[in-house]
Amino acid sequence: MQFVREMFMFGRMSEPDPTLLPGHRVRARGAASNAAGRFEPQARVRVDDGWDIAEDARLLRTEIRAERPRSALTYNRSPDLPFDRSVNPYRGCEHGCIYCFARPSHAFLNLSPGLDFETKLIARPGIANVLADELRARAYQVAPVALGTNTDPYQPCETEHQLMRQVLQVLSAFNHPTAITTKGTLIERDLDILAPMAAKGLLRVGISVTTLDADLSRRLEPRAPAPMRRLAVIRRLSEAGVPVRAMLAPVIPGLTDHELEPLLTACREAGAQAASWIALRLPREVSPLFQDWLAQHVPDRAAKVMARVREMHGGQDYDAQWGRRMRGEGVWADLIAQRFDKAVARLGLVKGMPPLRCDLFAPPPRAGDRQALL
Repeated sequence: MQFVREMFMFGRMSEPDPTLLPGHRVRARGAASNAAGRFEPQARVRVDDGWDIAEDARLLRTEIRAERPRSALTYNRSPDLPFDRSVNPYRGCEHGCIYCFARPSHAFLNLSPGLDFETKLIARPGIANVLADELRARAYQVAPVALGTNTDPYQPCETEHQLMRQVLQVLSAFNHPTAITTKGTLIERDLDILAPMAAKGLLRVGISVTTLDADLSRRLEPRAPAPMRRLAVIRRLSEAGVPVRAMLAPVIPGLTDHELEPLLTACREAGAQAASWIALRLPREVSPLFQDWLAQHVPDRAAKVMARVREMHGGQDYDAQWGRRMRGEGVWADLIAQRFDKAVARLGLVKGMPPLRCDLFAPPPRAGDRQALL
């Protein structure tokens, strides 16, 4: 894949591209539009000016820009999350999953949650060094750190930038407990780091799976690995001794919910030890983007899907309340939860995994440090 490389020190970026002109080619992208984010005072729409001038169609390419990170750890106080800190080496995600709940975060960069989110990415070189400094701080209190909670750390640009590998090298050197969430196959590259961490009780991995239908996956998650390839990742990690959780995320009512049991069975056969599920979330700009996708790709089921989504969220497209935002409520939410529990019990999977060890944490010595006297 060819990337357009534009490297600069991070600041407010230029306004997002408006709606695409006719003839602008979009290949393997999730969103079909590029509307301005919610913080922009104006919205622009491109139109044909009527001049009969032939122009070559331009392929929309991925741009990777650089941000100098001032901090690495991001803290949260969300009561329905199993972690209170995370690290994100990248902003935006080229996987292009149309349902991604992280899309609205691109609006904070003065970029569109639509196509900008999957084509204008931010890499954060130097984040591993910043993380090491934060972990050495005297006030730091160790607890598991989560990677991949906003955007995927193993998206395609990691091949070149290797920021995730650098972060893992720091966490391994500090014996820091780590939880990774990904659907990327690049995680296999880092087994030389991951397997020893897992052997010490410092690591667990969640592999996100949505459907076993390769065609549906290609449309929902256009640049993410195919379903069978993700199952192969589960198998490879499990064989290396890495504890793997199958994360059915998102479960889309009326579109993928019927696959719940086959998905769990396939993940169990691949070696997953645990499983979890999250209902489709449509915060802010994600809802109109997802509804446009439904109308384009599954028009016969669009009304049914949105009707069930709203039934699970009190008549709204999304309910952001703690405890409800990832599960929903009502008949459909209860039915999915009951089916999940029964399938997990039948397959011998667990919903919770053993806690990661925090007692091994210790900053490694640096050149010039005074050695402790025996």
